[in-house]
Amino acid sequence: MKYQYESQRVAYPFFIAAMLLFVGQIVFGLIVGAQYLWPDLLFPAVPFNIARMIHINLLVVWLIFGFMGSAYYLLPEEVEGEVYSVKLALVQFWLFLVGGATAIAGYLFRWHDGREFLEQPFMIKVAIVIVVLMFIFNMIMTMIKGRRRTSISIVLLIGFLGLAVFYLFAFYKPANMTVDKFYWWWVVHLWVEGVWELIMAAFLSFLLLKLTGIDREVAEKWLYVIVGLTFFTGIIGTGHHYYWIGTPAFWQTWGAWFSAIEVAPFAAMVAFSFKMVGKRARNHPNRAAALWTVGAAVLSFLGAGVWGFMHTLPQINYYTHGTQITASHGHLAFFGAYAVIVLAMASYAVPNIRKIGPTHQKAEIFAFWTMAVSMALITLSLTGAGIVQVYLQRILGMSYMDTQSHMTLFYGLRLIFGVTFTVGLVVYLYDFFFPNRAGAALIED
Repeated sequence: MKYQYESQRVAYPFFIAAMLLFVGQIVFGLIVGAQYLWPDLLFPAVPFNIARMIHINLLVVWLIFGFMGSAYYLLPEEVEGEVYSVKLALVQFWLFLVGGATAIAGYLFRWHDGREFLEQPFMIKVAIVIVVLMFIFNMIMTMIKGRRRTSISIVLLIGFLGLAVFYLFAFYKPANMTVDKFYWWWVVHLWVEGVWELIMAAFLSFLLLKLTGIDREVAEKWLYVIVGLTFFTGIIGTGHHYYWIGTPAFWQTWGAWFSAIEVAPFAAMVAFSFKMVGKRARNHPNRAAALWTVGAAVLSFLGAGVWGFMHTLPQINYYTHGTQITASHGHLAFFGAYAVIVLAMASYAVPNIRKIGPTHQKAEIFAFWTMAVSMALITLSLTGAGIVQVYLQRILGMSYMDTQSHMTLFYGLRLIFGVTFTVGLVVYLYDFFFPNRAGAALIED
């Protein structure tokens, strides 16, 4: 389908920025992976802590660019009206790009706040808040001007409102470390295991509607189930981060119970995806976008659900907290739940914006399987490293550095699979930036 609304074109620069920042994230991921094997690599210019900081912050920034671009493409079709202000969207885009690039570059010169994952300096935090408020204002006005409001657009708006509200806790820095960590998780957890899930669910529902032709009423019922499970499990499920930071002991019980069922919304997404694909009213020509969409549900279930459940109970978390087990969960969860859904939206939306059909389907499908299998193997490598670490360090009491020397095999495997992941990304980006226009047909929806 070619785009129906001219303002949907404003999504394109957001997707471009997301892809370029994704490349940066993977480059620094490879540097971090290599530094596990050769600790002095690029030292002192890019020490491990700075490379890791940039790797993680680029992940967050490119995902938010992807979320915003996806929202600007989705909203006009959902509300049946143009984006309220394309100029405001472009101003917001450039502010976010300059602010994000400044923050990332600043880390190389040790310009950061020092709080893990929230390292952005104060002025950059203020700029981020302004950008997000501009975006939310544009969303709300677009919905007000549109001919209709759908469940998908409302859930998406709630997700972005939550993203803005919970980020405000990044400004709160109490002197007491326990209190600091208590509210720190209100950003880190309630973003990725709360409101971001609402954003993902909205995109998933939109894509399944477009790619399968299912009845909207059925999709919206599933969306309500996913949203309800996310709120029910994700909010109190924050307690699984409170086990060992000095909070009251009751958090171990509450955290254990609610964290154990945090897998439920991801299981619902898998069931939703397969049910809708099984009942599809048409076979959409963009098979790659369909694969990315279903892949997002399955991989998020494995990464956020299964791998999260593996070490969420306090009896297990006592040994695994802060080990490579946590890293294995984080890699597959972020990739499966959020990176893949953004890639799915880009795979569907960009050919439509360009007024061409889906191109290089075989190449993009190859990219999906290469990236998905590579990330699964990275996860297994880190899981193996984590098992060794738990046994030697947490059970036998071996020192941290001595333990690391026994994990080299797994770090080497992780780096190899990081390289194969990069191959898949290069193929995806080739299709993104250099579509084969010759013989490409417009998609009929």
